Amino acid sequence: MRSLGSVDQLLGSPLVSPLIERHGRQAVTDQLRSVLAEVRDAVRNGASLPAQSDIFASLLGRLSYQERSNLRPLFNLTGTVLHTNLGRAILAEEAVSAAVDAMRSAAALEYDLDTGKRGERDSHLRALLCELTGAEDATIVNNNAAAVLISLNSVGAGREAIVSRGELIEIGGAFRMPDIMERASLRLVEVGTTNRTHEKDYLKAIGPDTALIMKVHTSNYRIEGFTAEVRGDRLATIAREAGVVLLNDLGSGTLVDLSPYGLAKEPTVRETVAEGADLVTFSGDKLLGGPQAGFIVGRKDLIAEINRNPLKRALRVDKIRIAALEATLRLYRDPHRLGARLPTLRMLSRKEPEIRDQAERLLPAVSEMLAPRGYRIAVAQCSSQIGSGALPVDTIPSAGLKISASSGSALEVLAALFRSLHRPIVGRMQDGAMILDLRCLSDDEGFLSSIAEGVDNALA
Repeated sequence: MRSLGSVDQLLGSPLVSPLIERHGRQAVTDQLRSVLAEVRDAVRNGASLPAQSDIFASLLGRLSYQERSNLRPLFNLTGTVLHTNLGRAILAEEAVSAAVDAMRSAAALEYDLDTGKRGERDSHLRALLCELTGAEDATIVNNNAAAVLISLNSVGAGREAIVSRGELIEIGGAFRMPDIMERASLRLVEVGTTNRTHEKDYLKAIGPDTALIMKVHTSNYRIEGFTAEVRGDRLATIAREAGVVLLNDLGSGTLVDLSPYGLAKEPTVRETVAEGADLVTFSGDKLLGGPQAGFIVGRKDLIAEINRNPLKRALRVDKIRIAALEATLRLYRDPHRLGARLPTLRMLSRKEPEIRDQAERLLPAVSEMLAPRGYRIAVAQCSSQIGSGALPVDTIPSAGLKISASSGSALEVLAALFRSLHRPIVGRMQDGAMILDLRCLSDDEGFLSSIAEGVDNALA
């Protein structure tokens, strides 16, 4: 045991000095003590004494693992483009560059460069949002749930909100619209039935305590069959004649018609504003393709009321997201090049033959690495989905690699190995196989390098 050397002796080794320089003396000391404790326990149990180089290698491994972030880049091969658990939208290069610039220096976040006086952080986005949506005014908070919450609280606290039973949605994480209304201090008035709601249902429910009618776009589910709902323009007329506010929550929301990209038609924010909605709420990090944010557009007087709400300060966004959002919104001024410049639309609009060609190119290299370990690899047809509650019943033809094994446990071992890589690979299990949907893969070389890393480190 004495030949192992003390902690102080090992800390003085030339091999450890670079580690102290990089990780700090305290972190190296703590991990070295742990390594030595494990070595002593192993020797007491009959193991041979390791070489000092092996101790240093173990120390380096521990320090590297400790330094590695769990929030690190990965390959999203699940087939869900806007995967909530994997960070949703990948930002355009213009947005990334704008965010980096905002991080590296001071910025005129709430400073008016024209007057030299205090400004408003929303001013960086207000004109763009009004231009792209046709709304009178706009404001921004940190996500769409917050946009709905502050809108409801600002317009109708202490009063009633009318909503169709078929639109009382639950979004991710078990957040339900009735719960949001309760937190916004409104009393919910449900009308109609789960599958059918008519104009007469709204008219009958309107009373002296009614503050607003709320229409919720059911972006994360569909009710099909014997159904009926009241269109936004008709609800706008009903609300206007009754002297109440119409709030239309689009959920994911889109600024452009998606049908030219081969996707199903979704109501755009501009169309919803034109229908007569007083307020429209939608997300920034879903179909819009930007960072997480919640947009509120609509009547100027209502936006002003929302901005006076004390909740606004608690829900505001920082300079980094504002910079990225501004750059993202500017891309929408050039719709003809949007599909090429916005990663979300670029990935969603990829055609199945192109993805299949990619799978055929990758198949030999992946087979060469995994087949000797007992895995069978084949090109497979599969279906992608948008994700994050957008167009939930629509899928997009895609292609990928299907990895099979003699047992489910072998696939679980491979999946765990892929998750442990420096740049993890995340696919999906389906019908007893691992499917790697290649719709979102733009870095073939990096993908193959990651698999090679796994083979070298764990499957050899």
